Amino acid sequence: MVVLVLGATGTSFAFWSGPPGSGGSGQANTGSTQSLILTPATPTADLHPGGQTDVRLSVTNPNAAGMHVASLFLDTTEGSGGLAVDAGHPGCDLSALSFATQTNGGSGWAVAGNGSASLTLTNALSMSLGAANACQGARFTVYLTAGP
Repeated sequence: MVVLVLGATGTSFAFWSGPPGSGGSGQANTGSTQSLILTPATPTADLHPGGQTDVRLSVTNPNAAGMHVASLFLDTTEGSGGLAVDAGHPGCDLSALSFATQTNGGSGWAVAGNGSASLTLTNALSMSLGAANACQGARFTVYLTAGP
């Protein structure tokens, strides 16, 4: 599970203007923002040397307010550089895979407050022509993180 931490706390101030002697001010604290939760992405089709496939993931927003995800890229702290292969294919060299950072055409994705979004990232995962035979039939996991 990949978690993006977005923190926001602070203080708000307000000032009212009116007739002389009727001014005032106020102060309030904002709540903290919880992390978005990204499921590990999975390819939507089998990969072959020289090919590409879409990957699918879910983004959950536990906050009351909607949030914006500007980009999705490999979380290199998970798996092997952000990628993993099923246990039945230990000889599959993950260096044959590459993930293209996604921005949804520059507009990112909106995730509603207390909601989730299922995202399909078109042609995001590629396999090089030099992929090992040990990768045949392998199932891959792509660990992603969100960024600005």
